[in-house]
Amino acid sequence: MPVPVVTALINFSTGPSFAQTMILDTGILDTNVLGDASAVIVDVSNQVNRIETNRGRTALSDQFQTGALTLRIVDQNGDFNPQNVTGPYYNLLTPMKKVQISATYSSVTYPIFQGFITSYVTTYPNESGEDVAITTIQAVDAFRLATLAQISTVTGATAGDLSGTRIGQILDQIGWPSSMRDVDAGLTTMQADPGTNRTALAALTTVATSEYGALYVDATGEFVFQDRNVTAGSIGGTPTIFADNGTGIDYFDATWILNDVLVFNKATITRLFGSPQVATNQDSIDKYFLHSYFLDNLLMQTDAVALDYAQAYVASRAETSIRVDSIVLDLYTDNYNSGILAALGLDFFDPIKVITTQPGGSTLEKTLQIFGVRMNISPNSWKTTFTTLEPVIDAFILNDTIYGTLDYNVLSY
Repeated sequence: MPVPVVTALINFSTGPSFAQTMILDTGILDTNVLGDASAVIVDVSNQVNRIETNRGRTALSDQFQTGALTLRIVDQNGDFNPQNVTGPYYNLLTPMKKVQISATYSSVTYPIFQGFITSYVTTYPNESGEDVAITTIQAVDAFRLATLAQISTVTGATAGDLSGTRIGQILDQIGWPSSMRDVDAGLTTMQADPGTNRTALAALTTVATSEYGALYVDATGEFVFQDRNVTAGSIGGTPTIFADNGTGIDYFDATWILNDVLVFNKATITRLFGSPQVATNQDSIDKYFLHSYFLDNLLMQTDAVALDYAQAYVASRAETSIRVDSIVLDLYTDNYNSGILAALGLDFFDPIKVITTQPGGSTLEKTLQIFGVRMNISPNSWKTTFTTLEPVIDAFILNDTIYGTLDYNVLSY
C-alpha cells in the first residue's frame, strides 16, 4: 500500500527564510536567499521515529495560535550532542534554527510544518540493549517570533489604510520578508496606528479582528492574512465529503458535540476612541441565559462598522446545533488514495461535510470549515486530525452588502 514519504530537514542558517542561501553569481533568483555562505541543511528523515504537529484556532478566542512541532530523532552516533566536537553539527545546535517537515505522495510534495527550534531534549530510554540517545526537538512557527518582537510606532500607518496594507506595514516593522507573506488587501479601513507599546502579534491580531478576518502562519511558514470574504464566504464552496456510508471519503473517527461553547447572544464591540456598540438577541438569552462577548480597542474607523461587527456576531452565534468537533483520518487504511490526498491537501477554511450513520439508521450530517490540523506520524502509523468549527461570522451586512452564508434564520436588524 503506497503511503506518503516524509522528509524532515533542519536548516542551521540564521534568519526567517527556509530557502537555500544564494551566493553572489550563483543560485536561483526568487528561490534562494542572498548570503555569503551556503546554509547547512541536513536531511534527518532516516533518523526520525515520531512527528507530531499541531496548528489551528481556539474556539473561544476565535484566534489562531502558535503552531507547534515535536520531532523525535534516534541519535545512534551522538550527532545531536552539542559538546561533541567531532560531531557534524558542532556549534550549530542552538535554538531558533529552522526545521521543515514535508510529505511526498504520487510525485507531489506537500508542506506539513515549517518553524523554528526552541529546544533539544536528549534522553536515554531503555528501548533496546544498544546505546541509543533520543533527541526530541520542539519547534514553533513564526507566530512565536511575532510574540517576541515588541513594537511601538508602525511606519506609514495612517488613517484610511486598508487592513491588508496595515498588516504589511507591521510585518515590515519587524523585518519579515515580503516573500514569506500571503496578505489579502482587506475590506475595512483602519484608524491611524495607536503607537502604543505591544507585541507585533498583538498589533497584527487587532487589525485582523477589526477586519473580521484571520491571521495565521501556514504550513510553508508564511504569514497569511485573509479578509472577511474568505473567512465567512468559503463555507459556501464545494465541500470535501467524508462519510461512513460509502458516499464520501471514509474516516477513522468523528467526534460530534452539542454544547454552548459557541453561543454568544450579547456582543459589545468598541473601537479605539469610539463608544461601545452593543447587539443582543433576547430569544437566545431566554433560551441559553446570557453569553457575553467583548472586544475593545479595535481599529475600524467608525462606530457604525463596530456595530455591524456586534450585530453580525450575535446573528451568527445566538443559536447552536450539533457539530463535528474533530475528524480523524488513518492514512494507513488500505486503498486510501482519496483520504491521503485530503489529509495532505486540506487546510484552514476549507469546507468539509461529515456524514455519520447512527444506530437505527438515522444520520448526523454537517458542513463546517477546517480550523485545525494535527499530524501524528510514526514508522507504522499516520493519523491526521482536522478540528472543525462554524465560520467566525456566518454572514453579515456591511454597507448594504451581504457577506458569507446563512446557517440560521436569525439575521435581522
